[in-house]
Amino acid sequence: MRLLLASLPDAASVNIMERLQEAADWEEVGDFHAKPVLRNGSSVMTSMDLLHLSADDVDKDLTSSTGIEIEEIVFLSKHKAASGIRTLTVHPIGNYGKAEFGGREGELVKSSPSTMTGLLRGLATNSAGLPFKVSYEVTHHGPWLSTPSVFIEIGSGEGDWGHEGAAAAIAKSILELQRAEGPVVVGIGGGHYAPRFTEISFSRKVAFGHMIPIYAIEEASDASATAMMLKATKASGTDMIYVHRKSMSGAKAKRLKELATSAGLRTVESEDLEPL
Repeated sequence: MRLLLASLPDAASVNIMERLQEAADWEEVGDFHAKPVLRNGSSVMTSMDLLHLSADDVDKDLTSSTGIEIEEIVFLSKHKAASGIRTLTVHPIGNYGKAEFGGREGELVKSSPSTMTGLLRGLATNSAGLPFKVSYEVTHHGPWLSTPSVFIEIGSGEGDWGHEGAAAAIAKSILELQRAEGPVVVGIGGGHYAPRFTEISFSRKVAFGHMIPIYAIEEASDASATAMMLKATKASGTDMIYVHRKSMSGAKAKRLKELATSAGLRTVESEDLEPL
């Protein structure tokens, strides 16, 4: 069962939840800490009073409370950025370093590559005509969970979080999700918004799992970089990486590929991936 989880203090989250309720027929099948649990097909949806970043082990808590086994979580969320650029985003969660915004230090939550990439593509289709970009974000923040998870967000400022068209595009993308086919890869390089990985997902048969930005790995020792890649591939259920060569020096890209190969990982180039 897929869990769609809203946070009541989060205006964008509530907006998305309301659009989901409007767009489909939901049956109440229980309650979770006095909040109704609604079901539509293979998805259940509920809300909580906490912000998502503080919801450690909410998957276990919900199963314990309701008996519903959760296989995947989609967090309905806001996105905030100083740039103010209107963006609809999806991203995996976890921390390569310190856990400054929830989760565990140096730990990644299992990603959900086929779902996340399918949601990204759905957003691109369903937000056509809206004043929003669509993009991956790289792996960041909590909470800590045992279940594969993805965040889907409205950003980037408070004035955007109540945009009903954006929330309706997210709701439609969730309800009509077509999970991506193709090899699962971990993306390495680029910045926080991962435009190169986004572009590849729109043009090639691929499913991105965790993504390691250049600022997280650029200054890492060989041992630390290798550990980071192994952690990311394991949490993505793959042994394949894609290095965004243009986001770093040629020597750095070459070294990361050498380290990956030595660790038993495979590297892939965009031209190796079948066109959509």
